[in-house]
Amino acid sequence: MCADLIEVRWNDASGRPESCVANLEDISASGVCLQIEVDIPLNTKITMSGPKGDYVGQVRYCVYREIGFFVGIHFDAGSKWSRRHFKPMHLFDPQRLVPANGPER
Repeated sequence: MCADLIEVRWNDASGRPESCVANLEDISASGVCLQIEVDIPLNTKITMSGPKGDYVGQVRYCVYREIGFFVGIHFDAGSKWSRRHFKPMHLFDPQRLVPANGPER
């Protein structure tokens, strides 16, 4: 889970370039969840700009929830995320809630 602003670019159905600033909600090696104000069709190729390069992927879901659209993007094979390359401003790892020797019983 995280929070950061990130630039997102894609082409609309007619091939026209679109862009916006998105709120980065969640990130993993395989993809991200973004909150944005526009609906993006499934399978749209998305490029996200990070401080050390771009991440490219495809839209897997786009759902509207009270405050905007939540867009799930699966990274392409060459665009895996790593903390070494990009660490969001507010990054929280839920595994930190579990003790090192496993959950208590």
